[in-house]
Amino acid sequence: MTRKTGHVNASLRRRVGADTPCRSMRRALLIALGSALAAPHACFAQQKPAKVARIGFLGSATAASYARQLAGLRLGLRDFGYVEGNNIVIEFRWAEGKYERLAGMAAELVRLKVDVIVTHGTPGTRAAKQATTTIPIVMAVSGDAVATGLIAGVARPGGNITGSTFFNPELAAKRIELLKEALPRLNKMAVLMNPDNPVNTPVLHAMLITARSLKMEVQQFEVRGPHEFDAVFAAMAKSRVDAVVVIDDSMFIANAKGLVELAARKRLPAAGFGEFAEAGGLLGYGVNFPEMFRRAGFFVDRILKGVKPGDIPVERPTKFELIINRNAAKALGITIPNSILVRADRVIE
Repeated sequence: MTRKTGHVNASLRRRVGADTPCRSMRRALLIALGSALAAPHACFAQQKPAKVARIGFLGSATAASYARQLAGLRLGLRDFGYVEGNNIVIEFRWAEGKYERLAGMAAELVRLKVDVIVTHGTPGTRAAKQATTTIPIVMAVSGDAVATGLIAGVARPGGNITGSTFFNPELAAKRIELLKEALPRLNKMAVLMNPDNPVNTPVLHAMLITARSLKMEVQQFEVRGPHEFDAVFAAMAKSRVDAVVVIDDSMFIANAKGLVELAARKRLPAAGFGEFAEAGGLLGYGVNFPEMFRRAGFFVDRILKGVKPGDIPVERPTKFELIINRNAAKALGITIPNSILVRADRVIE
């Protein structure tokens, strides 16, 4: 047994000795493989981290009142791979309906040297334009940017502004037509506007032309903030207007519920933007604001990838929503004609 074992051990020693070159080769291959695997990690450690983009958001209203629109913006940015807190930072500034604050807030975003400024509404976009000619500006939404002088044209906006705009004058005029169709005896209409919004001039012009064609009288009522709502609706009642049309404005959008409640209290049929009908107004006609905010992500992405804003065509929505609130109609004792109901995108029961 001892001799056999010794024979076996001697045989193993011979095999090991014979395999020594193979072992050396394997060791060399393992070392080379380890170096190759380590190399990418070493290179990665030496690379600089990806740049985090800084987006400035200039808001005319409040964050709470624009929650749906902001959700749309974040979703639009995510569509192109931008996640807040990961590869983008958003610097929010909110004027809370006080448009006189916008200029200072726009200047503050410029001092922060943000990569892009996202705006909404004509007052906010105008404040950003006056604050900088170099930082790109994306209009999430703005009423008729050509008529208000924000851009040179839709196909080639020029300057440092691009984004989305809509024909606010045509929308407001259409609301008058719809109200007249719903209320054939309508003769005297109130138009509620914010005098601090420069979009009013082209909007009023279009509304007056439509009203004259329908043989209706239009009376203008101005309000700059919610603290003036009670007084202005009392003035409408005193003037014995038959209905009221609300012009699109960030402050009005943020306070749609309060406007609707006052209109109901004064028993005034009221028309406005889509959110107005959702809040309890009789009729809403306009664009889908959350979707327009989502589309802003496309413009931000193009700019961050090096495209000049003045070379990116401004977009206009092609779909408009008609919303009828039957609950409001019942409360006012109004029967909405079928000619309107069949055209409605939504009917709130």
